[in-house]
Amino acid sequence: IYMTMRGWRHDYHNHLQSLKGYLSLNKVDQMKNYLNELETDLDSIDTLYHSGNLQLDSILNAKLAIAEKGHIRIHCDALIPPQLHVSDLDLCVILGNLLDNAIESCRKIKDPDERFIRVYIGFLKKQLYISITNATSETVKQRTDHYFTTKRGDHGHGLKRVDQVVKKYDGYLNRQNEPGVFATEIVLPL
Repeated sequence: IYMTMRGWRHDYHNHLQSLKGYLSLNKVDQMKNYLNELETDLDSIDTLYHSGNLQLDSILNAKLAIAEKGHIRIHCDALIPPQLHVSDLDLCVILGNLLDNAIESCRKIKDPDERFIRVYIGFLKKQLYISITNATSETVKQRTDHYFTTKRGDHGHGLKRVDQVVKKYDGYLNRQNEPGVFATEIVLPL
């Protein structure tokens, strides 16, 4: 799954250029055929996680396939509608960064039996609710309401980007770091 998703991502810009070319030449039938081929190709990807939202499924399947390759236990429960008020780009920023951090944190744990990531994404009173919890061997430093990276050098941009997106939607963000566990909860109004 991961390699197929990487291939799709790699070809994405080329597909967009082809579609723009058909559009600029007003070749609607060829554009429809091309889109149908893309859809068939995408449907052939054997996804493990089906949330009901294509963008979310793409992110979850790509990231969680990486986690599984790293011998990280996964529990994922995600169910949302195909269309959201939250942009696909912002959803990608949130989930991509949180899952990248969770995977990296789990990889630092020597015993594979202790590695886990739990993902829950759904609706809570007409709001999008995202919860990602992972095993960790580190204590992440916190000052006021912000967590700082445990990495050296110029890092920690992922959490800042997540914070910015949550703020953009006037959402709620909660991070908890307890011994052995790091959790992030996000609520975005819809």
